[in-house]
Amino acid sequence: MSKDHELVTALLDRHGRTYAEEAGIRLADRPEPLYQLLVLTTVLSTRIRAGMGIAAARELFAAGYRSAGRMAQAGWQERVDALGRGHYRRYDERTATMLGESAQLCLDRWRGDLRRLHAAADGDLGRLRGLLDEFPGIGATGTDIFLREVQVVWPDVRPYADRRVVAGAQRVRLPDSADRLAALTDDGDFPRLASALVRVSLDAKLADELTR
Repeated sequence: MSKDHELVTALLDRHGRTYAEEAGIRLADRPEPLYQLLVLTTVLSTRIRAGMGIAAARELFAAGYRSAGRMAQAGWQERVDALGRGHYRRYDERTATMLGESAQLCLDRWRGDLRRLHAAADGDLGRLRGLLDEFPGIGATGTDIFLREVQVVWPDVRPYADRRVVAGAQRVRLPDSADRLAALTDDGDFPRLASALVRVSLDAKLADELTR
């Protein structure tokens, strides 16, 4: 086994949990899990620690806001309160508004089912990015987060490596392209590797532990 393969194995063993898994999302190509990923993406797209965003998403789901319909029906204050229980306070009011608007867009344009958005992109990654960017609060950062996570269940997106994944790969001296990284692991494990490399990009100590 090459040093790169050994390092990838260590990354998967120690840090190979997707952010969707951490938020309690059982990701599948179905309307509710895909919408929950959109919610997680929205809360992670602001300038907060990932752990805080994950906690906020878990509170939103615990409150029952697991579908676009339920999120749209919730009152603005109810969304603010759920975010607050996850200690997501700095951007809570703005994010509560965006979540309501985003849920309504999901219902109006995609009938609550992001599989329709996927189909509309018809395999064009640029088109897919553009459609995702229409959701309030997503932007370039959120689009990267969503695509990085959804490649678990949308194989045509795989292998997807955004700038965070590349930064993590560079930090531990792995290849810094999606195709070369994907060659180091099984296809189904690539999303987990991507998440592990994001964690490494955000925490130099993790990189030191892996490379010393």
